Amino acid sequence: MHAAFQHLKSCWLEDPYPAVKVRKAWLSALERMLVEQDSRIAELIAEDFGGRDPDHTRLVDILPSLLAIRHARRHLHRWMQPERRPVSWLFWPARAQVVPQPLGVVGIVVPWNYPVYLSVGPLVAALAAGNRVMLKPSEHTPAFSGWLSETLPDYLPRDVVQVVLGDAGVAEAFTRLPFDHLLFTGSTDVGRKVMAAAAENLTPVTLELGGKSPVVVDASADLERTAKRILQAKWTNAGQTCVAPDYVLTVGLSASALAEALRKAAATLNSDEAITEYTSLISTAAAQRMQTWVSEAEASGATIIPLLGSSGDPCRLGPTVVLNPRPDVSLMQEEIFGPLLPILEMPDQAAAMRWIQQRPRPLALYLFTRDQAFTARVLAEVPAGGVTLNDCMLHVVQETLPFGGVGESGMGHYHGREGFVTFSKMKPVLQQSRWAGTDLLSPPYRPWKRHLVRWLIRWAR
Repeated sequence: MHAAFQHLKSCWLEDPYPAVKVRKAWLSALERMLVEQDSRIAELIAEDFGGRDPDHTRLVDILPSLLAIRHARRHLHRWMQPERRPVSWLFWPARAQVVPQPLGVVGIVVPWNYPVYLSVGPLVAALAAGNRVMLKPSEHTPAFSGWLSETLPDYLPRDVVQVVLGDAGVAEAFTRLPFDHLLFTGSTDVGRKVMAAAAENLTPVTLELGGKSPVVVDASADLERTAKRILQAKWTNAGQTCVAPDYVLTVGLSASALAEALRKAAATLNSDEAITEYTSLISTAAAQRMQTWVSEAEASGATIIPLLGSSGDPCRLGPTVVLNPRPDVSLMQEEIFGPLLPILEMPDQAAAMRWIQQRPRPLALYLFTRDQAFTARVLAEVPAGGVTLNDCMLHVVQETLPFGGVGESGMGHYHGREGFVTFSKMKPVLQQSRWAGTDLLSPPYRPWKRHLVRWLIRWAR
């Protein structure tokens, strides 16, 4: 691992500013791999999950990866151009600009839940910015991770990207390498450890963590459409998504009314085909955690409403409503990362806002309402990493929007231009002219200069 890092560092030093055509060639090679190998990728991920529909993988992993590549390639030339900045009249006729410069070698730690998209998304940004990259895919997706290690060099040489395989111990050592930037996607608890490890080398970090992303539904929302969209988001990857709806707060609407709308929306999915297509939970441990949390909530008085017929496989637990759980049960304290969906009633809009404000800042917030004043208040006063209005999760796949958390849900951004900026040093440059007014202010400070300084302090803008 250390040898791989040193090799990439040497390669970067030999070409510290790859030309735009070189970077575009890297991106095109990555695109070619995804297009040519999409069936194999889908098979491997289904094997790792113990069941994931190939077209679901194409939709949630491969398609957004291709969109990211094509967006970066289309805009890369413009992103690389120096940006002119104005100069205060006090320093005329100097000129100023910001020059994007590659950082060097970037480390990317990839989670298991979207093994393609969460590898390719940050990789696209790092390569577009002109860096070399080391990838550490998850040990929980061994089939895909092993394939990536073997196949990626056929498309991108080891002088550009290297893949490191291994368990949590390897991942910990990986985060201690002296990268020029480190991006980690995973849990908040592990994110703290990653940040501490990176601090040993003063490595800057981008942390994409998780948390409990809330949904707020008020009485003005279209209930049928709202239920379908929430269910679709919770169906995606069996809820194993960092921005999945974690719980719902209803305002001016009974929790049972939304639960009934969700049940009706799910009725069309209650078929053998739908259950077969449904993504499996990643492990028996994850399935056991879901079952334990359901039992705890039910014992404390919550009503449990399964929305999908049973497959007989505990790892294929369908979307399940947990109606009015107590705030102190585990599924209301921990990030669910599964198909459970608690619904709670709030007395009014202010109470719903306070509920979210008083808890760790979420990675995503979803609001279903036609009340424009309520929307404006939520956007202005409720912190969140990102927001989708009248739908769920779709802000994440917009390459024109930055993606990132706030507080315990993460720090930093990537996607699109923000990703290019994250993995670049946006270097400020000021070019002074031969003759400059600032020369008048050099020592010694004769009386007229002292008078000029006082005048500037009072009147300079």
